[in-house]
Amino acid sequence: MHKPPKTNKNLRHNRRRRLLRALILLLGLGTSGTIAAVAGVIGAYYFVAPGLPEAETIRDIPLQIPLRIFSRDGHLISEIGERRRIIVTFEDLPPQVVHAFISAEDRRFFEHPGIDYQGIVRSFARLLKSGEISGGGSTLTQQLARDYFLTREQLFTRKLREAFLAYKIEQEFTKEQIMALFLNKMFFGQRAYGVAAAAQVYFNKSLQDVNAAEAATLAGVLPAPSRYNPVYSAANAEMRRGYVLDRMYDLGYLDDATFAEAMAFPMESQLHGAAVELNAPYVAEMVRSEMLKRYGEDTYTAGYQVVTTLDSRLQTAANYALRNGLLEFTRRRGYRGPVMKLQLNDDVSTAPFEQWPDDVREILEQYAPGGLSVALVTSLSDNNSAGLVFRGGVRATLPWRGISWAKSFVDRETTGPAPEAVTDVLSVGDIIYVMPTAGDSWALAQVPEAQGAVVSMDPYDGAVGALAGGFDFTMSKFNRARQAYRQPGSSFKPFIYSAALEHGNTPATVVLDAPVVINSAELEAVWRPINYSGRFYGPTRMREALVRSMNLVSVRLLLFETGVGNAVRHIEKFGFGDAALPHNGSLALGAGAASPLDMAQGYSVIANGGHAVKPYVIDAIYGPDGETLYRSEPAIVCDACVAEEANTRYRSARRQEMTLDAMADVAIDYRPDANTAPELFQDIVIAQQTVSPQNMFLVQDMMRDVVRRGTGRRAMILGRNDLSGKTGTSNDRRDAWFGGFNGDLASVVWVGYDDDRPLGPGEEGSRTALPIWVEFSRIALAGVPENQMPMPEGIVSVLIDRETGCPARSGQRDVVFEVFRASNVPDCEFIEEIPNIFNNASGIDAPRDPDDDTVENQDDEPLF
Repeated sequence: MHKPPKTNKNLRHNRRRRLLRALILLLGLGTSGTIAAVAGVIGAYYFVAPGLPEAETIRDIPLQIPLRIFSRDGHLISEIGERRRIIVTFEDLPPQVVHAFISAEDRRFFEHPGIDYQGIVRSFARLLKSGEISGGGSTLTQQLARDYFLTREQLFTRKLREAFLAYKIEQEFTKEQIMALFLNKMFFGQRAYGVAAAAQVYFNKSLQDVNAAEAATLAGVLPAPSRYNPVYSAANAEMRRGYVLDRMYDLGYLDDATFAEAMAFPMESQLHGAAVELNAPYVAEMVRSEMLKRYGEDTYTAGYQVVTTLDSRLQTAANYALRNGLLEFTRRRGYRGPVMKLQLNDDVSTAPFEQWPDDVREILEQYAPGGLSVALVTSLSDNNSAGLVFRGGVRATLPWRGISWAKSFVDRETTGPAPEAVTDVLSVGDIIYVMPTAGDSWALAQVPEAQGAVVSMDPYDGAVGALAGGFDFTMSKFNRARQAYRQPGSSFKPFIYSAALEHGNTPATVVLDAPVVINSAELEAVWRPINYSGRFYGPTRMREALVRSMNLVSVRLLLFETGVGNAVRHIEKFGFGDAALPHNGSLALGAGAASPLDMAQGYSVIANGGHAVKPYVIDAIYGPDGETLYRSEPAIVCDACVAEEANTRYRSARRQEMTLDAMADVAIDYRPDANTAPELFQDIVIAQQTVSPQNMFLVQDMMRDVVRRGTGRRAMILGRNDLSGKTGTSNDRRDAWFGGFNGDLASVVWVGYDDDRPLGPGEEGSRTALPIWVEFSRIALAGVPENQMPMPEGIVSVLIDRETGCPARSGQRDVVFEVFRASNVPDCEFIEEIPNIFNNASGIDAPRDPDDDTVENQDDEPLF
């Protein structure tokens, strides 16, 4: 049967029915898909949720922060730890740094809820295309979650955990907090963790000072820190920087001019250390060792901050004085020759530095110890100057006045003749060390073979204000200030004299300076000490014997006026141990073993009037959040601390903990001592009075004469009247010492060879150690008012006969004032004339004039 044809109306109706069915089907599929997707997300969440940590635990996860050591006035001394990290807040981040990381890593950071769906779509497309899970698409928050809690495995489950954890982090923290956490946590290569440490490592800048180009460089490092950091590859880093700058420009963070400037900015490829503000590596090592004992391996990662007792001004002065003094000493011993000799082609020295052989340029880049500089001699001139080239191709001229000192070194006792021309000293191709001079020029130098140490202490509590343990820590980490136990020689005599005073002697006691011969089982020989000059000076007052450092008087004082046992028991009160106190006559001449720190402690006891103080270096230890973990409580000299009513005020002040910044603000200018502000020093450990103030006053007064007119008179160049001190030289000039003090500072200098060989002819304490002490004190005491111990009760000044030490008779000539304990003024029977058995006819020289340079500028020493 023939069917009737379909009308247009029927066709339109059928088409609508099919479309409706398709829409219903699509809606159903979409609804099902949405339900399935939601179910999938919910299912995925419940699948991974049991293993997800709580986001807020990020607050409790400590970042590995290195140990940081500071001076008491806030200067960074050292940063010690495998990871370099400087914690910053969002407020510390410059805008260009934030913009660089947003552009490079997550442009929608401030818009998305922790997950960037566009990034997920891109990752899913790559999954469908390659069949593998690939990186990319992770937001900053996801990267933070991964680095805190997850691994970098390319697994789908890890990506799920990362996404859900990022969402939880976004609910717990603000965007600003997340940005700060991210930039503090991430690794930037070269042991730098966190963006602030990276700025320091790569640019030697604080984060606030980086420009747009440097910010882009830091952001470009993150995808592959080991390959993209500028130290490893400047080319890789420049490529990545260009990418980040392009992104910053496209997103409107850079205008045309800033973009062009940043693209043209040179890429620096140099590794920098921590921003050390004060050079005190020997102290840093002392602190590191002590922290390791206290906190174990956490020392390097827990973010401890240690405030030391060092004063940056004093430490800088100690470094400068010691290095200059050792360089001056090595000049006197002769020039040992260049570091090495190179064979240069004739055209090398005139060619551009970039065309020089790599090995030559590398030599010029090598480390130069002690602040010296490495230079290559490229030419010698008729005016006896030399042409030099430094690292980077910098050229300079070495004038003859900086070369003329260089007598040739023969041995440690001998030098050759003075050079007459530059060719006697240098040749083209010599690699040498040079040092800058005050005239904005250069002088030939060499690394000293001798070493030295400087220690300076506050005599009122033992705080070490400065400590230098050698010429250069990089060359030798042996801390001579603390670990070198050497013969103190004549610098030990003040303690012998203190013991003699304690046992009835006075500064006016006359002791016979004459030969002594002693059979000593301990010394395993017949002992015949002599004076440095080889002469004997007859009856000599104690004061004059100390001023002129007479050995035989010291020996007789010990053996016949004091007793070895009595002296040892007395000298122990100054903090010396058994090594410094041999129980025989050599004790009188400092033949024991003491470190410079030991000597500084002993001189501090004299300086503070007889109170036992102990040296200490660590003043406070703080945790990573600034909490106080330790505060030093040293024994403090405080004669005025007897007012009980001040206790409450002090306890209240003591409880008010100070931040590091607050300590630095007040430490420079506000330094009261216990006697001027006793209300601040109540309820503390009072340093015990172990030696009477009268004894110490007499010793100080005699030691002031050592400085005014004796072996230490070179210190008078400082123009101060409050200085006391004593030189010292050990057997065969193996050690040179000077220790000196006023009421504010006690400082000791030692110079010697590590192998204990003699320093050489004429190298005594007054010539070798004293100039270092003077240079240190010139800086340390600049602008500091004079301060010496006031005369205590029980001391009287009496006019005495210079020769006999007895109170002078009325109208007598040749007299001088002397100080005594009131109970110990000599009571002499006057004799019209005292026979002088030590006259010239006897073959024994009379005492030399105390103004004679040949006596005053030399030390006596024990000669066995």
